[in-house]
Amino acid sequence: MSAVAGDGAQVDRRILRFVAFGIAVVIGVSGLTARLFYLQITHVDQFVQQASVQRSVLQAIPSTRGLIYDRAGRPLVINEPSFAIKIRPANLPETQRDAVVAELAKLLKMDPADINASIDGNPGSRFDLVRIAQGVPRDTANLIAEESASLPGVEVSVETQRRYVNGPLMSQILGYTAPIDAAELTALKDNGYLSDDLIGKTGVEDVYEQQLRGTYGMETVERDAVGRRLQVLETNAQPVPGDSLVLTIDTKEQQLLQKAVEWGMKKAGLKRAVMIVENPQTGEILAMVSLPTYDNNAFASGISSKAYKALVTNPNQPLLNHAISEQYPPGSTYKLVTGLGALADGRISPTERIQTHPFIQIGLTKFWDWNRAGFGALDIRSGFAHSSDTFFFQVAQRLGIGRLAYWSHQLGFGKPTGIDLPAEVGGIVPSEKWKQDAFGQPIQPGEVLQAGIGQGYDTATPLQLLNAYATRANGGILYQPQVVRQVLAPDGSVARAFKPKVIRRVKAPASDLTIMRLAAREVVTSRHTFNLVELPLVVAGKTGTAEFGTRDSKGRLPFHNWFVAFVPAHGDVAKHDSKLAVVAFAYDSNTVGNVATEMVKYYLQLHYKLKVDKRLSYLLHRGNFYGGN
Repeated sequence: MSAVAGDGAQVDRRILRFVAFGIAVVIGVSGLTARLFYLQITHVDQFVQQASVQRSVLQAIPSTRGLIYDRAGRPLVINEPSFAIKIRPANLPETQRDAVVAELAKLLKMDPADINASIDGNPGSRFDLVRIAQGVPRDTANLIAEESASLPGVEVSVETQRRYVNGPLMSQILGYTAPIDAAELTALKDNGYLSDDLIGKTGVEDVYEQQLRGTYGMETVERDAVGRRLQVLETNAQPVPGDSLVLTIDTKEQQLLQKAVEWGMKKAGLKRAVMIVENPQTGEILAMVSLPTYDNNAFASGISSKAYKALVTNPNQPLLNHAISEQYPPGSTYKLVTGLGALADGRISPTERIQTHPFIQIGLTKFWDWNRAGFGALDIRSGFAHSSDTFFFQVAQRLGIGRLAYWSHQLGFGKPTGIDLPAEVGGIVPSEKWKQDAFGQPIQPGEVLQAGIGQGYDTATPLQLLNAYATRANGGILYQPQVVRQVLAPDGSVARAFKPKVIRRVKAPASDLTIMRLAAREVVTSRHTFNLVELPLVVAGKTGTAEFGTRDSKGRLPFHNWFVAFVPAHGDVAKHDSKLAVVAFAYDSNTVGNVATEMVKYYLQLHYKLKVDKRLSYLLHRGNFYGGN
């Protein structure tokens, strides 16, 4: 009995413990349920707010980029509505990337490698948008938007696209906009730039980026779980449109100049050429042509890697503005420096005659005159007109390399002009210090002779040369050239008007500058430029032939041609009233005559609407290697 009774007690205790455990569980669950109910009821507004915050983000509102006009108010750059395709890498699963890229490539007619390169080259984080394509047709953009479920991370953006009205005509001046790169984003992120921004890369689009860009606004937008935009919740700040630009460039002058350059290049078989027109009284650039060039609209619509590589690898460098970004030996045009410096320093008088020779000999080396005969006794004006090398060899010896360098700097050589375009180079002015710094050697006597005629180490850009001659034409004021005339506020008012900026007044007597202007006229009247004197207007200028490169089997060097000229406003070169100066540069010309002179002649006929045609096409035949200085 006792044993049975004991077993029953144990069963009762087990039942009691089970019941107690069950009651405890019920109490605990009830307590948790009550707590959750309390939190849900009392804090529902707080949780809703937190969920809303998690789905809403601040987002920039791009501003409208400013427009660009020529000096007559003709539009050069406008904005057009456009669609862009972007990807947020964080929302693109790696397992689906190949399929998404392939589908986009098919829809956009792009190379998948270009899309992958954009994704991998993302300058921001994986959560930032990456620009894949721009200028996308509306139908294609709509199709991509409809396929969003199968294209994770892909977004269609509505924006404006730059259209360059005249295409290649102005590309070297205007430049273009393109996607920001990693280095630029790092430098500009604190200024509000985003990883999918477009930014000015070259030309005035680059130099005036801050004015053109404007100020971005801000808005609060709601996004879904995968980051797709649902709606705008609030506009926090309105964007401010960018300023617009009015250039000094005249579209009609640019067209005339390009016509003259293209004619000369075709006739002479040239690969590169430059022409620039400047107002000597202000430093305003009226036209600037550097050929070959490119179409900046290709960049505005999103250039392919293949097309960009073709431009970069082109040996004639169409992306480079050869007017300011390349330097060449100036040849006999540089005799302006030697002649003016010698007059100003009293090393030669205006009437002194110097005997010229077939050559000047230093040691065992003969430095030949270009005509291999000499011209007899010449004064400064006739020496300049005939471009006698042995005349200027002797003048350079009198002047010395130090003073030659001084006067070269006075006229703006050896330093960028400061024009409001990017990538300008400064050229080279040889001096004792320069030679020691560059080669650890002193200047040699023969190098002084070469410097006196713009050969040897001397190099200059076409713009530097034009600006030096404009300085002589205006009576001795070296202006800083400019291509932007005004900055316009978004309402069209003038926010900033550019005034002529004087770099320096050349420290030469006015009488000496007058003599050098008269000498430039004698270049034309002596028929050193053949029939240029027959034009029904007064032109003064200087030709130049600059040798370079490697001698051929006959010991001849290839050469470039120069011609730089100015037209006095009232037909009197003694006066410093010229409002038009022009330079032409023909790279590797090697023609019978001076092709640069013929291009300037053609431009002047077009500009002044002359009813004559004095072009001499036979002078543009190649292969003679004569040229003429």
